[in-house]
Amino acid sequence: MACFTSSMGQFCIELFESQTPITTANFLKYIDSDAYTNGIFHRSNPGFVIQGGGFKIVNGASGDSLVPVNTFSPIVNEFKISNTRGTVAMAKIAGDPNSATSQWFVNLADNSANLDNQNGGFTVFGRVIFDGMTVFDAIAKLPKRNLGGSLTDAPLKDFDGVHAALSNLVKIDRVEVTDPTGIFSDNILSFAVDIGTGQMYHVSLRLISDTPSYEFQLDPASVAPLSATPGNIATLSNSTNQLQIPSVMIGASSTVKNVVMQLTDAELYKFTLLSFE
Repeated sequence: MACFTSSMGQFCIELFESQTPITTANFLKYIDSDAYTNGIFHRSNPGFVIQGGGFKIVNGASGDSLVPVNTFSPIVNEFKISNTRGTVAMAKIAGDPNSATSQWFVNLADNSANLDNQNGGFTVFGRVIFDGMTVFDAIAKLPKRNLGGSLTDAPLKDFDGVHAALSNLVKIDRVEVTDPTGIFSDNILSFAVDIGTGQMYHVSLRLISDTPSYEFQLDPASVAPLSATPGNIATLSNSTNQLQIPSVMIGASSTVKNVVMQLTDAELYKFTLLSFE
C-alpha cells in the first residue's frame, strides 16, 4: 500500500505484488529513492488518464526548478490485469513493451479496449482505493497548459489564466508505504490467506450484510493461487473454521488489527465477523 499526499488531496494505491512482482518492486524502488517526493502530475487527459512519475521539483541555489526523474533500467512487461477505471499502470515507449521506468498513470475510465491491446498491454500493478479517485477526477477538471517538452497537457491548480508558475503544478508532497494484511474498500475485503493445507491464495470477500452482524461472502472469481508466501498473510484454521487477519486497512489513515471471522456457511463460503481491535 502506497499513500500519497498531494496538493489536491490524499490518495492510496493498493499494489498488486503477487500478480506483478517486478513492476511493484520497481515502483517501490522509485518511492524509496524519493523519486516521487515533490513529483508532479505532468499529463492530464480527461476521460482517459492522469500521468506522473516523470518530473519533480527540486530546490537549488537559484530557487526551485523542474527536473526529470532519474530513472533505473527499464523493466519487463507484466501485463495481466485490465486497464479499468481506478487502476494504476506503467507508461512506456511506443513500440517497446519492455520500456517502463518511472512514469505511471491512473485510468480515469475503462480503457481496457485500448490499452490492453497495444504495445504488449499496459501493465496494471495497482488500484486507487477508498475515495482516492475523487482526487484524480478533480485533477481532470483543472485547466491545462502546454508548458513545452513533455508537459503539453500539464494540469494547473489555482491558475490565474495568464502566468503559469511551478506552484501551480499538482505536486506530490510525500509518499508513505505500509503493509497491511488486508484492505477493505468499496465493501470488498481483499487479502492473502493460508487455508491450512499448505496452499495460499489471494481472495476477496464482499460485505453482504451489516445487521445484526457483519457478514461477508467469498467472491469465487477473486481466488488466485500464490506461488510464494507473502510476508503478511491471513490464516484459516481447519479445526475451528476461524479466519484470522492480523491487520486490515479501512481508510487512508485507519487500520484495525486481529480481525477474527467465523466460517458460518461452508457451502456458500460465508463468514461472520466475530471481533477486531
